[in-house]
Amino acid sequence: MEKRQTVYEKALEINLDPSIYGVFAEIGAGQETANWFFRVSASAGTVAKTISAYDMVMSDALYGKTERYVSQDRLRSMLKYEFDLLVERLAKTKGDSSTFFAFCNTVKARGYKDDGECHGWLGVRFQMKPNDKPSEIRIHVRLLDKSNSDQMEALGKIGVNLIYAAFKYREDLKLFTESLVDDISLSRVEVDVLRFEEDNFRFIDNRLCALQLVESGLTEATLFNTQGEVVQPLDTLYKKPILLLRGSFDPILKLHLDMLAQSKRIFEKELESKESDSPVEICEISTNNLLRDGLMDHADFLDRADAIQAVGKSVLISRSAEFYRIATYLNQCSNQPIAIVLSIGLLNELFKEKWSEGLEGGMLESFGRLFKNKVNLYVYPWHNVKNGELVTADNFNPPKQWESFYRHLKDNKRICSVGTGDPSLLAKTSRAVLRQIINQDEGWHQWVPEEALKIVERQHKQ
Repeated sequence: MEKRQTVYEKALEINLDPSIYGVFAEIGAGQETANWFFRVSASAGTVAKTISAYDMVMSDALYGKTERYVSQDRLRSMLKYEFDLLVERLAKTKGDSSTFFAFCNTVKARGYKDDGECHGWLGVRFQMKPNDKPSEIRIHVRLLDKSNSDQMEALGKIGVNLIYAAFKYREDLKLFTESLVDDISLSRVEVDVLRFEEDNFRFIDNRLCALQLVESGLTEATLFNTQGEVVQPLDTLYKKPILLLRGSFDPILKLHLDMLAQSKRIFEKELESKESDSPVEICEISTNNLLRDGLMDHADFLDRADAIQAVGKSVLISRSAEFYRIATYLNQCSNQPIAIVLSIGLLNELFKEKWSEGLEGGMLESFGRLFKNKVNLYVYPWHNVKNGELVTADNFNPPKQWESFYRHLKDNKRICSVGTGDPSLLAKTSRAVLRQIINQDEGWHQWVPEEALKIVERQHKQ
């Protein structure tokens, strides 16, 4: 693998390129990105202006009023204002020889006696060639360092990496994504949104950008709403109850919708006394369910996401094969009750030691992390076709050494038994229906929701 440049080398290369010229507007955590271009010298070749409209009154005067200063909406207004102003003032003298850009960020970094979430939106609006219409790339980052100075340093490096990638790596999504954290440890930052916008990027599906962030390890998970839009999980799930169904959804079945519907009915009764909002319904796929011959199948992912969104559910893609990891992630996003819906088969998996490897406390630690805060499991029944038995959370037999522990979880309603609205749906699993589709057995149609039929047909068309 070719060694990539340092942040210092990237900033210097941009400064020495006479065709790249732009402005920097940074709110919060100093002007750390612009500082790199001054630090490496030759900055007159790149920097037209730097500004930090830190005061809210000044910020509103320049970019318009906003409800939230650290938001994507504020970033977009900053990018448009600064880019348009640059073109208006310099197009006549430098427009034919320069690809203009505006780099902006709006950030909440660590403050005095402040232990809240530290994060920010960064973006670059730029021309691909002189006099071209602008394109735009935006990212959302979480700053994980404990001190303000360390967060400022990380933010400056990410800003340089973003500008460099916009001009040098935009043809290679994987390289672009992974270069965002060049010179920065992944323990210090998380990038959980990456969006390419405007006409020059109209053929890019931003869900693939989000998937690449997860695949490359820059974030634990990414979320798409029911319209297929990539959304920032903290913004969407903050203070919302969550109803999450884990699975491969290859294909999505009527069974899955029944699992959510029956679980939601019980979950909402629990929420009534808490005056909570209606839960956000999410279908979650871990990336190991998207592998084909050891590689990520991006086309297959888009088809599955399209099918799930067609039935009105949001999609979460995560790196969390272990249940305790997805529970930890959800607890970071919301302080409201969380219901994880699963089958008897997955309930049985929870008692296998392989899912607690690497934890000093073994399975007890795994369960402790899983049930931390307000996470409960809602278990849907399974029909044993061999003996005709209906297995539920009530008559499920855990390993003998865990029987008392399981009973404790049941008695305290940490594990809830969910009934089925249509017992006939238990006759087929996704794997069985997938075999029918591959074998071109028309009988598969009855198991897939009508809204998703065309998408599933397209996905598996031979």
